[in-house]
Amino acid sequence: MRWIKTRWPFIILIILSILVVFLSIVDIIFDKSWTNFILISYAILIIFFFIMIFLRSQETYIVKTTVEEFEKTLTGGLYHFKCPSCNGIFAIKKSKSNNKKPVKMTCPDCGIIGTIPSSPASVEDEIPEKKSIGVNFRCSNCGEGVTIWAEGTELYSDVDVYSCPFCGKQKTMNRL
Repeated sequence: MRWIKTRWPFIILIILSILVVFLSIVDIIFDKSWTNFILISYAILIIFFFIMIFLRSQETYIVKTTVEEFEKTLTGGLYHFKCPSCNGIFAIKKSKSNNKKPVKMTCPDCGIIGTIPSSPASVEDEIPEKKSIGVNFRCSNCGEGVTIWAEGTELYSDVDVYSCPFCGKQKTMNRL
């Protein structure tokens, strides 16, 4: 039920609500006697609204503040991390030397939003051999490039990087 996490159900509900309000106005102006239909429509819209709110509240949104780094390998900025929510392992390769700022991003395994601190603690763990296809991002402010891939699983479809690891600016990382 990932669709419930998106805003599309609410957008559709808003469009339907506008349509029912429009029909109410037409009924008032032209005296079409649609009162029963409009009242039932309002009741259905209210019920769907509460169902969507209930379904969204049942989803577990665990947002951890930090992600554990467990191995730095190779030179050139290859870092492996472990998601605190799903324990998925993912890798990030940066184009510049060091992570000067925290990086806010979605987990490539489960899609939860987390922050990787500029100096994460090390944890030893084994890296899976299977790797997903990497996705590249570039900062429109400083030109920093980041490649992200999941280790041992397929890449989450909506992976995103919300802050640049080099300059720290928000919403400047563009998917290539």
